[in-house]
Amino acid sequence: MSPDRRDRPVREARTTSGRAVNPSGLTPGYFAGVMATGIVSVGAELKGFTQLAQGLFWLSVAFYVVLVVLNVWRFIAYRHHLEDDFRDPARAFGFFTFIAATNVLGAALVGTGYYGIASVLLTVSVITWLVLGYIIPWTAVLGSERRPMLDTANGTWFIWVVASQSIAVVAAGLEPVYESLRQQLAILAVFAWSVGVILYAACAVFVALRVMLYPLEPKHLDPPYWVAMGAVAITVVAGARIVEMKDAPMIDVTRDLVAGMSVVFWAFATWLIPVLVAAGIWRHWLRRIPLVYQPTLWSMVFPLGMYSVAGIYLGAANRLPLVETVGATWFWVALLAWALVGLGMVRDLARKLGRSTAG
Repeated sequence: MSPDRRDRPVREARTTSGRAVNPSGLTPGYFAGVMATGIVSVGAELKGFTQLAQGLFWLSVAFYVVLVVLNVWRFIAYRHHLEDDFRDPARAFGFFTFIAATNVLGAALVGTGYYGIASVLLTVSVITWLVLGYIIPWTAVLGSERRPMLDTANGTWFIWVVASQSIAVVAAGLEPVYESLRQQLAILAVFAWSVGVILYAACAVFVALRVMLYPLEPKHLDPPYWVAMGAVAITVVAGARIVEMKDAPMIDVTRDLVAGMSVVFWAFATWLIPVLVAAGIWRHWLRRIPLVYQPTLWSMVFPLGMYSVAGIYLGAANRLPLVETVGATWFWVALLAWALVGLGMVRDLARKLGRSTAG
C-alpha cells in the first residue's frame, strides 16, 4: 500500500472543512496512550505513590472509555476507513493495542482487589486476541496481493507480542484468587507467554529483514520501534508473574525455564535501550527530523514504563536486588516521558479544536 493511501484517512480528518474533528482518521494504535498511562500507574503503585497511582489509573480509564466510544463511532460511520487499516500491514497491528490496554487496566484492577472487573476484561481481551490474531495476519499480510511486503514491517508488529504477554500477566495475577480455575488460568498464562515468545522471534526476523533489505530513512525509525523493547519487558513481567504462581502441572514443568528466560529477556531489553536512544539521536539531531507530538509517541512511553515495572517484578520474584533497583530508578524516566507526551497531546488537541472552531 502506498504512503498516500495510508495517510488518506488522516488527511481527510484534518481537512474536513466547517465541521468538528471526526474519528475517521483515528490511529488504530491510539490505545497505546492507555497502555502508557496504565503502566506508569502500576509503576507508581509499586513505588508506593498511591495517590499518583490512583490518579493515573482513573485517567487511563477515562482515556480508555473515550477511545472505545470513538472507535465504535468510527466503525458505524466510517467503516471503510477501518477496513483500510485492517488491510494495511503498516497500521493493522496497531489494533492489538486495544488488547494490551484492556489488560493493563486489568492488571491494575487485580492489584487493587477488583477481581471481578479484571476477570471480565481478561475474557474480553482473550476473545479479541484469538479473533484478531488470525484476522489481522490474513487481511494485512497473507491475504494481500502486494508482493514483496517486507518493506511494510515496522515496530507496530511487536504489539502483537505485547497483547499476548498482557494476557499472561492478568491470568497469572488472577490465578491465586480463583481456586477452582487455577489449572485453567495456569494453562492460559503459560500458553499466552509461550505464544508471545515465538511471535517476538518471528517479528524480529521480519523487521530485521526489512532493515537490511530496504533503504532505511530517518522517517522510518519512528517511536513504535521502541515497542521492540517494550515487548521484551512485558515478557519479563509475565514470566515473573508465572514464576510466582502456585504449584500446578503447567507451572511445575515450566517454572525454571520461564525464570531463566526472564532474566535473559531483561538483559536483552536493557541492551536495546542504548540502540533505540542512538536511533533517536540519529533521527532527530543528526538528520533534523522535528521532534513534535504524534500519537505514536505513546508507543515509546509504554516500553519505558514497562521496563521499570519489569525490573521491579523480576528483582522481587528472583531475588535480584540490583535489577529491582534499576527498575525502581527507571520509573522516573517513564514518568517524565509520560508527562511530556501528555502535555504534547493536550496542546495538539487544543490546536486542532481551535482550528475546527475557527473553520
